[in-house]
Amino acid sequence: MAEHPDSALVRRGYAAFGEGDAATLGSLMTADVVHHVPGNSAISGHHKGRDAVLGLYQRLGEMTGGTMMVELEAVLADGRGHVMSFHTARADRGDRGIEIREGLFFTIVDGKITDIDECTEDIDEEDSFWS
Repeated sequence: MAEHPDSALVRRGYAAFGEGDAATLGSLMTADVVHHVPGNSAISGHHKGRDAVLGLYQRLGEMTGGTMMVELEAVLADGRGHVMSFHTARADRGDRGIEIREGLFFTIVDGKITDIDECTEDIDEEDSFWS
């Protein structure tokens, strides 16, 4: 069975994130994309615009000394412009580490990502790690 194009788009995004390929990541998003990060930490909030979203991803790398890794587990599409992805994120910051399951809910319009809502299995753990 062939993968839905929206799922393939999200998989390309995960691959580009893993390779640190900001140019490819940026090409998959609209100029006004928004990435919503839950919680009350240094990375929480509504990151509005392609440059802000790419800046968030760069900041994740900087804050973790390049140790941030994401292992994609599943990608699900509804065929109407929505995709859910599930992954395990791993990273270190100084003497602290994290390994946590997360999910992203994507809205896709005309083959581009317009919105990303992030969810986590433990907001308090994420807040502690990123604060």
